[in-house]
Amino acid sequence: MADKRMSSSRKHSMKSAMLQVAMDLLAAEVVEKAEMRAKYMEENCPPLVLPTSLEELQELCRELHEKVDVVDEERYDLECKVNLVVREVAELNFKIIDLKGKFKRPPLKKVRMSADAMLQALLGSKHKVTMDLRANLKQVKKEVKEEDKELRDVGDWRKKLEDKAGMGGRKKMFETES
Repeated sequence: MADKRMSSSRKHSMKSAMLQVAMDLLAAEVVEKAEMRAKYMEENCPPLVLPTSLEELQELCRELHEKVDVVDEERYDLECKVNLVVREVAELNFKIIDLKGKFKRPPLKKVRMSADAMLQALLGSKHKVTMDLRANLKQVKKEVKEEDKELRDVGDWRKKLEDKAGMGGRKKMFETES
């Protein structure tokens, strides 16, 4: 039988190779996230142009204030939705715990059922299905042996005792001999 275990040096080299691949993937992921962030900022946030006059500065402040209000309203709506869902999940968990505690499952027992009763239970009471499982079986005639017949026709044991009772039970013996 060949030994299927890996040598410790092989394990160490495999582990270091896996760690190196993982580090490369993490570094690539960090670079990709930085690129995505720069692209998003470029699309959604135009470069800041500082106004030269007081009126332009006030107008910029008004625009920024309006944008902050819109974002704040969205944040508030989302927060309300999240709180509602969290509350609903907590209530459902409470109901589950309550229902688990209320009902104990009884140990199941084997129930003997006929095929008709099983079909009626599965299909419902409106479907009356009768299934005669013995209809297609062969009819076999039982042979009666003569020995069994003699054993059955032995008769009543009390009668035999009464027959043997006369003359101390010797009467029957004399009758059978002659």
